[in-house]
Amino acid sequence: MPHHDDTYRAGMPQLNIAGLSENWLLKECGDRHWDALARETQSDFISDEGSRAYAAFTSIRLRAQGMRDVRENDTFCIRTELSRVGPARHLSEHRVSGRDAMSVAVSMMSTFVLRTEARNNRSVARASFSTLKGDIVPMNSAISDMQEAARALRLREADARIAELGLHEDTTCAPLTFLPCPYNDFNGADFLYFASFQAFADRAEWQTWRLEDTPAIVSRELHFHGNIDVGESLRLTFRRTVVDETRVTHWCEIERASDGRKIADVLTHKTRRRA
Repeated sequence: MPHHDDTYRAGMPQLNIAGLSENWLLKECGDRHWDALARETQSDFISDEGSRAYAAFTSIRLRAQGMRDVRENDTFCIRTELSRVGPARHLSEHRVSGRDAMSVAVSMMSTFVLRTEARNNRSVARASFSTLKGDIVPMNSAISDMQEAARALRLREADARIAELGLHEDTTCAPLTFLPCPYNDFNGADFLYFASFQAFADRAEWQTWRLEDTPAIVSRELHFHGNIDVGESLRLTFRRTVVDETRVTHWCEIERASDGRKIADVLTHKTRRRA
């Protein structure tokens, strides 16, 4: 598994009010994933079906410490490794390290998809490739667990995974509706961008609780099950939550407002500043 290292300087694009920007980091790691994918597979991404295919993320897991301590002009490094874990499935592992023991691990699983109808994101289907380069390697237990969590959440059978976060009781909040903006929330392939899902969850959290101490991210999981077209609205519902003096933890379901189909699950755990 070849790796690729780069050093960054924290400026305004990389920072937010809570230190290193999680949204920026997801976008950057996503770009590194796609760059490594193009480099390692040496493919033009034309599927066996003869159509242009796209690498779509199915699951992302982030584990972090010290992101809140990153300041302007701090330097940090990102190391990226890519593995082929299925005929059309790839896993990238990103290790972020910096000053004062700041460290972040981001795991990103992708598969190739294509549209069966032009410009219709509801027509997305898995693409097949018989000529991709790279040996297939077995997935480790942590990644297998991430895949199983995605399957269980999609089928609403994830009680055990939700309980691991200490979310034992049904505390469903009133749904929030968002209308994604085509200029900011969709990518150049006209799909709702994967990093926008994280941003929607944070916006819904702020709108619901208005936590002015800006809790620090400890872990985040995003599992993607579908997409929407430009002009469609989303419905976000916090199904289980714990918000107390030490932590903010929640499970958010994201659905298409038009037909109620779930297109993503977001599991979030943050810590709050102690008085």
